[in-house]
Amino acid sequence: MYVIAIASQKGGAGKSTFAVNLATLADREQAPSLLIDTDTQGSLSVWHRARSRRTPLLVSTRAAELPEVLETARRHKTIEWVFIDGAAQAGDDVGAIMGVATLVLIPTRPGLFDLASLPATIAVARRIKRPFFVALNAVPPKRGITESPIVGAARKAVRDMGAPVWRGAVAQRAVYAHALASGQAVTEFETTGPAADEMRLLWRDVGDAARAMAQHQAPR
Repeated sequence: MYVIAIASQKGGAGKSTFAVNLATLADREQAPSLLIDTDTQGSLSVWHRARSRRTPLLVSTRAAELPEVLETARRHKTIEWVFIDGAAQAGDDVGAIMGVATLVLIPTRPGLFDLASLPATIAVARRIKRPFFVALNAVPPKRGITESPIVGAARKAVRDMGAPVWRGAVAQRAVYAHALASGQAVTEFETTGPAADEMRLLWRDVGDAARAMAQHQAPR
């Protein structure tokens, strides 16, 4: 079972958006994905109530109860992918979420305040020795194949922190909000188009990285 922790100590980074879209892409009829909401705001629960489908499955819990929730999921044996949505500025909860993860995904917007908050989250992942990468979110859309200068500057800022940064980026697009409001992922709401392409690329890279990390961590 692969566990992806989506963590940031900055509010509005896009954790819930990433969680529902990745979980929907990972979801299979015979192997439902699991969303775990540890944020008291309950954003995932709001989305799930608006959804017409039963899956992805959803559990709301406290970060301290994650080991028990994950053990229950493992006993079901059909759940392959788990996505944990963490609260912003959660202090010790960030470490608890990362500690159970196969891979940590850290979303960030490209703005000054967002990038300034990154080192604290990165430091937690490093302290508990969890593999991670940073993904840029809510960036200006490309003009043709050219990224906005602010995106290039943000990539450099992340690399200057010594942190891995995702090769893609998720643009600021109204379709994400429309999809969430309808209880859907963007790949369900608008199956083709740049938003769907962005999220599928993120899922492909998260999946590949998690599988590689799990293989590396497996007993030999």
